[in-house]
Amino acid sequence: MIDAKRLESIVSEAGRIALDLWPGAGNDVRTWEKTPGSPVCEADLAVDAFLKRELGALLPAAGWLSEETVDDPARLDRDLIWLVDPIDGTRDFIRGRPGWAVSVALISAGRPLIGSLCAPARNEVWQATAGQGSWRNGKKLTSSKREEFSGARVPAADLMKQDQMLEKVYQPNSIALRMAMVASDEADLVATLRWGFEWDIAAAALIAREAGAAVSDAFGRKLNYNKRDPREFGMVVSAPGIHSATVAHLADRASSLASK
Repeated sequence: MIDAKRLESIVSEAGRIALDLWPGAGNDVRTWEKTPGSPVCEADLAVDAFLKRELGALLPAAGWLSEETVDDPARLDRDLIWLVDPIDGTRDFIRGRPGWAVSVALISAGRPLIGSLCAPARNEVWQATAGQGSWRNGKKLTSSKREEFSGARVPAADLMKQDQMLEKVYQPNSIALRMAMVASDEADLVATLRWGFEWDIAAAALIAREAGAAVSDAFGRKLNYNKRDPREFGMVVSAPGIHSATVAHLADRASSLASK
């Protein structure tokens, strides 16, 4: 259906474009805020434009949904769509830190078929195809197999009082890279309790799932994509053995926050 090598080349080139503008490599980058507290930079737009052109040429039948493009409702009539975050982890990008990635997913009938993350500042390429496993730099991934919730490794700078039974590990700004850490057994659990957009999680959710992780929204429900309102409330990616315990641990907070 799709030229996998060409797709890999496109995503890698998008990563190179971003890296050539990254302050961590000594470059100056123009930044501003789309809305208060929501930073964007010229690299976001450059990568977005490149991917829209190249992915559109690769698969003309597919619709388009991206963080940096005005949403076109025509995507709702397409079975296939590209779901893109040109730079996930913009704050790390702007600060010259390596915790950012280009995120690309191909969605069919609400489910991810292909997911790719390119994190060039970390020399990492993550890939997954539905039913075929997931890989980082050509090495097949196997997710965390932890069975006990207490002591689970979670990428976090700080932990709330009610979460002190967990163990902090390094936290990249990119939520996609944090999710991928469960796929590579560098974390046992990643969870959010806020409304978030599909483009933030689609590629990484497939990478984690294909590595054997459990993936859901904050209430334990299956994730769906290409919705009219392209958001989900929260996300849980974890070792399968602690997924139910995680959802239960978060249940009261999730119910309270989702209604706000």
